[in-house]
Amino acid sequence: MSRYKPKAKKLRLAKKGKQTRWAPLWLIPKLNKGLRKIHPSRYTAKKRSWRKTKTKA
Repeated sequence: MSRYKPKAKKLRLAKKGKQTRWAPLWLIPKLNKGLRKIHPSRYTAKKRSWRKTKTKA
């Protein structure tokens, strides 16, 4: 990727980066009723890896 990016592209890439974050840790016991320990990434809306799927941003 180029060293100098246009601001619009930076904003698109930042948005894509925010969408792939883990769910908040306080949300996990609330969703599971405290029964099981589940990784926060299971509750991420959009799962994407930078290696596997490209964003076309």
